[in-house]
This record gives sequence, structure tokens and C-alpha cells, in this order.
Amino acid sequence: VLKGAVIGKNCNICDYVFVEGGATIGNGVTVKNAISVWEGVTLEDDVFVGPNVVFTNDRYPRAHLKRPKEEWLVKTIVHVGATIGANSTILCGCHIGEHAFVGAAAFVNRQVKPYALVVGNPIKQIGWVCKCSKRLSAPWVCDCGLSYHYDEEKELISLRDNPAQH
Repeated sequence: VLKGAVIGKNCNICDYVFVEGGATIGNGVTVKNAISVWEGVTLEDDVFVGPNVVFTNDRYPRAHLKRPKEEWLVKTIVHVGATIGANSTILCGCHIGEHAFVGAAAFVNRQVKPYALVVGNPIKQIGWVCKCSKRLSAPWVCDCGLSYHYDEEKELISLRDNPAQH
């Protein structure tokens, strides 16, 4: 862990993890083995990062170019409660929405919606997941008691309590 890195409380940082100065790791985050969290990468609270996940922070790296940070650093945010499966690659500049689930070995080359389930290279959304991580299907009510609905643009699923389950 380099000077300038921020790591929250109650994190599980496993073997062979490198955290560069300028990286931010929130509270309750799990970072499994063999991962580098580079400057400009933010892992918000309760994020899970599986083993051998690769983050990037420069879209056009060249060893012979020594550019100012403002010209090359591209920030990445993994929002609250998201999961990234083992061996995935996260292209810099992508945001992974809250409680989204990135399947193992996925290549994330664009934004991931909140609660989205994405897989593949490049990623393709194949469904939705609950905050508890179970896959959802219509009518968007999970066994855990949470229910969901589409917003007006039909772009994301918003969380609602399901009083019938409590």
C-alpha cells in the first residue's frame, strides 16, 4: 500500500495486492489475491473484487511518453455493493453501478447499470441481480424480501421494500 492511498475500515485485502497512491478503497471492501488497484480507481463501500481482476488507468499508454497526469489519468468507480468476478478486466473510465454483478472473466469496456448482471468479452447484460446477489426475474421480487421496478426511462431497476415479505 503506497502513501496517498485511502483504505476504509473492515476491509479484507488479500495476498499479492498492490494499492497505488491515489487509489480509494471504501469500508467493508474485499479485494482478493493478485490485484493492483491503481491511482484513479475508487472502490466504494462493500465492493467485492475477485482474484486476478485487472484495473487500468491510462487508455493510451506508451512507455516513451512522459505526460502530465492530467493528460493520461482516467478514473474508474466501482459503486457501493458491486461484485467483480475473478479474472475480469475493467477498462479505465468505466463505472460499475451499485450492486451490479460482473461475471468471471468479463471485459468491462462501458458503463454497467445498477443491479445489472453482465458477462462476456465485451460485456453483455444478461439480467438483473438483487442487492443480496440473487438473480432476478419478473415480477422482480427476490426471495430475500426486496422488490424492484424500472424507472421512467426503463434504464435501471430501483430498489423498493416489499412489505408483504416482512
